[in-house]
Amino acid sequence: MPNLVLPTRAIEVVNTSIHLFHHHGFHTVGIDRIVKESKIPKATFYNYFHSKERFIEICLIVQKERLKEKVISIAEHVNHTNVIDQLKKLYFLHTDLEGQYYLLFKAIFETKLTYPKAYQVAVRYKTWLTNEIYSQLRTLKNEVTFQDAKLFLYMIEGAIIQLLSSNVAIEQEKVLDCFLEGVVANKK
Repeated sequence: MPNLVLPTRAIEVVNTSIHLFHHHGFHTVGIDRIVKESKIPKATFYNYFHSKERFIEICLIVQKERLKEKVISIAEHVNHTNVIDQLKKLYFLHTDLEGQYYLLFKAIFETKLTYPKAYQVAVRYKTWLTNEIYSQLRTLKNEVTFQDAKLFLYMIEGAIIQLLSSNVAIEQEKVLDCFLEGVVANKK
């Protein structure tokens, strides 16, 4: 998709809606609520975004690009921190239920049938993230496989599900340390 350029007011609507979708879901937040919370006329909304499907796709693109910037920022500090610390930062960035990945994670489950283009935005981010994780893991050990990177992503998603389904704090760091120790131990 070419660079997305939106007027300032449209970005404000997107930001408001990202918050609404994050906390209430894609199906329970309608256009009426979006325009009410954003304080814009419905005609202005349709002038900017044309449809709810296109709007959700734009919200996810914005969220994806913001998150990619954070991931790239973490990856660029390779000389300033060790790879294990970088992987931990990536893990905790993505398992934060109030963080940016949660909306993309939620989109995987809520948009596939109703908003397929929006769904594809979330899927493309997961693919990009898996490649980024693979690159980081290869820095630790040349023999890692792409399956190791997928496993790391599954750990992120499993932690999110656990956090959502339990009032008890999970021991995320222990699980992550165990995985990373396994990768490093097999390095020798």
